[in-house]
Amino acid sequence: MAGHSKWSNIKHRKAKQNSKREKVVSKIVREVVVAARLGGSNLTSNPRLRAAVDKAFSHNMMRNTLNRAIARGINGGDNIQTESIVTYEGYGSGGTAVMVKCCSDNHDRTASLIRDAFSKTGGNLSANGSVSCLFIKKGIISFSPGLIEDNIISAAVESGADDIIVNNNGSINVYTSFEFFEKVKKMLETAKFIPIKSIIDWIPLTYINLDLKATSRLVELIDILERCDNVKKIYHNGITCSSENVFSREKNYQLS
Repeated sequence: MAGHSKWSNIKHRKAKQNSKREKVVSKIVREVVVAARLGGSNLTSNPRLRAAVDKAFSHNMMRNTLNRAIARGINGGDNIQTESIVTYEGYGSGGTAVMVKCCSDNHDRTASLIRDAFSKTGGNLSANGSVSCLFIKKGIISFSPGLIEDNIISAAVESGADDIIVNNNGSINVYTSFEFFEKVKKMLETAKFIPIKSIIDWIPLTYINLDLKATSRLVELIDILERCDNVKKIYHNGITCSSENVFSREKNYQLS
């Protein structure tokens, strides 16, 4: 019986992991399709598509799947051809600033879903611009642990990076302005520093410490939003608190 129970738990866990991965891949595919439809298939002249492609590769998406998604965006087909990107702004529990990027063909329906999620968790939607002013668009170039820290910092500074963060696990994040993202990335690659991920994202200008109750409500809000197929990314400036009152910025600006 014990063996059967263990196997059931493993199957349940794997099914849950597979379901989550399928949802992530589905969202990335839709993002690629919309980016290609709006800006064409040229990665050099379409930064939105380039960012979506980089994300697809970081999730080990097959190149054939990626090419089909780009073709769908260029040639049309499905209701995705009517979808567009829209960002909703609001405040979560504890005054956390939250931005939710969505891809939708029905903005009224999506806005209603997002509004309900905020209301159920003690927050509220706000006017456009009321929250986005608390974030800044930055390039983030990430490197795996094991690189010589001084060498990559020196190369990043020389290339024009704004900031370099060495994480506890030894990985390194290089932050750049939106305008110099491609320049810095190319210079680092020329210096033989190959990133594991490079994206353009929104970074909080300020952070807010959350107590246990506010942390719980924020996690609940994110959980509800992530179950919505239209939601692509969630950004917030909350520093979550554990039961030991230890604050953490982990995943504080991207949760998808």
